[in-house]
Amino acid sequence: MSRATTYLELSQEGAGAHKFYEVTVEGTVVSVRYGRIGADGQSQVSSFPTEEKARAAAAKKVGEKVRKGYAPAVQGQRAARPVTRRQVTSAPSTSRSVAPVLWRFRTGSSAFGIHIDEDRCWVGNQAGDVYTLSHGGEVLARYALPDGVKCLVADDFWIYAGCDDGKVYDLSSKLPFAAYDIAADVDIFWLDIREGVLNVSDRDGGLTVIDHEDEHQWSRRSAGGSAWMVRADERAVYHGHGKGVTAYEPGGSGELWHTPTTGGVLFGWQEDASVYAGTSRHVVQRLAKATGAVEATYRCDTAVYSCATAPGGRYVFAGDSSSSVYCFDADGTRLWKLGTGGGSALSMQYLDEKLYMVTTDGSLVCVDASTSAVTAAQQGTVPVAMDVKSAAALPTYTPATSVRTVATVSSAAAPAGGVVVQCVDDGGGRLRVHVVSDGFEPTWNVQFPRGIREVGTRYVVESLHPAQGGFYRVRGEIRRLV
Repeated sequence: MSRATTYLELSQEGAGAHKFYEVTVEGTVVSVRYGRIGADGQSQVSSFPTEEKARAAAAKKVGEKVRKGYAPAVQGQRAARPVTRRQVTSAPSTSRSVAPVLWRFRTGSSAFGIHIDEDRCWVGNQAGDVYTLSHGGEVLARYALPDGVKCLVADDFWIYAGCDDGKVYDLSSKLPFAAYDIAADVDIFWLDIREGVLNVSDRDGGLTVIDHEDEHQWSRRSAGGSAWMVRADERAVYHGHGKGVTAYEPGGSGELWHTPTTGGVLFGWQEDASVYAGTSRHVVQRLAKATGAVEATYRCDTAVYSCATAPGGRYVFAGDSSSSVYCFDADGTRLWKLGTGGGSALSMQYLDEKLYMVTTDGSLVCVDASTSAVTAAQQGTVPVAMDVKSAAALPTYTPATSVRTVATVSSAAAPAGGVVVQCVDDGGGRLRVHVVSDGFEPTWNVQFPRGIREVGTRYVVESLHPAQGGFYRVRGEIRRLV
């Protein structure tokens, strides 16, 4: 059986794309592999009735890429782009009292990602591990991702991890998938997702917005570098960087406002009507989403690495570079300052009178932030923190990288209530996924992992949810119908 491989690269040194595209024809099977140069990339496999049709399909794919600027190359001659890993310093706290820590889970590596919801706690570290824990501190599961976790974000039901390999992984079901593949020239610092639209802020102060099909929508370059903040809602995308916060119209048509902050922005948070920017000049500033006006300033004693609020901004919390955590009233009055007992808080979130923090020593910490517990701590009485251990037989999940790594189910055994979707070629060489089951709009695309798309293949998903923009999002496990 004959086998032929064509390997192409598109690399714009210093800026722009830095990716490869490889097509292999073996008999009637065409395999495509693509992604960032230096990475394994994602794979797609298609079968054709004859070898002649397989070769023709492969030639069409290669021709499309060449017209876009790809050129033949030797694999391995170009190196992968470097990735910036956040380097932070953490001094001991100057507070005489320590926060009332209920439990601490040491992840084993420096950690930045945190998400707390009603059901569980999520933490991601630089080793690529994402752990889920109960609110009581029991470790429930582990996701083993290929590279370090930059941040964890939620978009309604869906949980995403942005990683140093340039991919954003959907962790919403047991088997994680690469949902977005960010261009190689984007050195990711932070991200946010809303209604399936990905917003990425980067080292150079850039903002990149990517749609639900993982195809670029628009980008902007803000006045400052080191963009550590991006938050989005239906009105705007709020981009925090070295020169302040800039708000952009969601469709990318223009800038809505720009507000210089007291120091470069190191972290961001949002409530319905306001955005909060923690800065290098020792403050958190609250900005009105409608106008960008500074509504309040919350003063700490050193640079602010993270911030969060109680619902509605009733309380504002901040973590500084000297291992302290603060609580303020909405108007800016400092209520208390306590030592974290374990490094500086790089990310934080508040829920039900508890403050959850990821600290510089790689720990997820749960603090009792109730008035009674804080008052006792200020007087020197704190609980004995439980040191959480991970179970030896902890369930561990790794990403699916191709259709062959996805669970299968026969048509006869397809679960009742499941929705059947099918991968099709849209006629332009792009693979799309449409709904086959009755009761759905058949012309809408389904947001679906690119790495497991195979033309002609049907899949069953637990449910589909309509999203703004006219497409469906998958909820629950994906299985291939055979």
